[in-house]
Amino acid sequence: MAASQIFSLLPLLLISFSLLSTPSFSHNITEMLSGTPDYSLYNDYLSRTKLADEINSRQTITCLVLNNAAMSSLAGNHPLSVIKKALSLLVLLDYYDAQKLHDISKGNAPGNLGFVNITDLKGGKVGFGSAAPGSKLDSSYTKSVKQIPYNISVLEISAPIMAPGILSAPAPSVSDVNITALLEKAGCKIFASLITSSGVLKIYQSEVKNGLTVFAPSDEAFKAPGLPDLSKLTNAEVVTILQYHAIGDYTPIGTLKTSKDPIRTLAGKYTLTVTTAGDSVTLNTGVDASRVSGTVIDDTPLVIFTIDSILLPSELFGKSPSPAPAPGPVSSSPSPSPSPASVSSPSPAPEIASAPSPFTASPPAPPSELTPGGAPADSPAAADSTAGNGAVDVRAPALLKTLVAVSAAVLAWSL
Repeated sequence: MAASQIFSLLPLLLISFSLLSTPSFSHNITEMLSGTPDYSLYNDYLSRTKLADEINSRQTITCLVLNNAAMSSLAGNHPLSVIKKALSLLVLLDYYDAQKLHDISKGNAPGNLGFVNITDLKGGKVGFGSAAPGSKLDSSYTKSVKQIPYNISVLEISAPIMAPGILSAPAPSVSDVNITALLEKAGCKIFASLITSSGVLKIYQSEVKNGLTVFAPSDEAFKAPGLPDLSKLTNAEVVTILQYHAIGDYTPIGTLKTSKDPIRTLAGKYTLTVTTAGDSVTLNTGVDASRVSGTVIDDTPLVIFTIDSILLPSELFGKSPSPAPAPGPVSSSPSPSPSPASVSSPSPAPEIASAPSPFTASPPAPPSELTPGGAPADSPAAADSTAGNGAVDVRAPALLKTLVAVSAAVLAWSL
């Protein structure tokens, strides 16, 4: 009897991330293969599909590589999105060297794209195939290429592993992708409405063909306490915030996890940095940090992530506040030029810089002194919250009300 085992595939969808420090990566698959010309085509497609980043972000992994002749049969006339799925079938989430392949015991592990069947055949051969019922073992182990024990193993196989329908699947048409429908289904209806009313959706759509990554705040993110009041922002600044939630490049989770330099957003000079450990990815703006909580779609050239808080660029909201310095000794004589630390009232600053920190909120006034929107009854903000707000819910946070109102103004202006 042949001993077989089902192994999990490399998942393209990764969820549940948390704020952790940047890990150190102990291998680089493209560098490992760069000295072997016979794998140049396979290595090139690892980079083009950005699967190399996903492989490099893993602590323990096995890559089944194809020589140029075998890779040519896969590359052919297939679009990049299809090739990426086919290559994903060749990445196993565990360490397997030649000896372990021959010592396989029965068992299985789940994967997001399907399963690979690895069978120890008679005569010392090892066969590979899709685990779908009726699939053939259409590939076999050829040789060991390179190993870093218990970290990464690179093994050559004779042919691609063909899951049913994988090569016949139509490539996604970027013009047919309904970004707002995807966002709404993922629980990001407010963000979808804002990018539509502000005209930013058109900017997103124009970027898709060359690669687009979107970080969409969930509806709950717009209801978070302590968000800054954006009522002093101009229409252009609101559009900038929405552009700040996207990258003009296809940047899947593996690429995010291996990013070391600041990432340029569609907002131009406004950048993001990434901290990551394991499967945890967090975006940092200099003002706040937002956890990547899920993947809505990852289909070359488009990827949309959900995030759990709104990204606030430091260029608009200033840096995170530093702890106040300890008070110095009190002088008996007044200083002719008080230092900034001793000044009791803030110095003049641009209006946007005076927005409250997203991490702290002012203590609420007594209920009798507040309007339904939360502003004192005799304040200008209270008047604004009860007049001219259209369909905006006056109970919503200031950020949501401001974004909806300003976005509507931008749309009206553009018409």
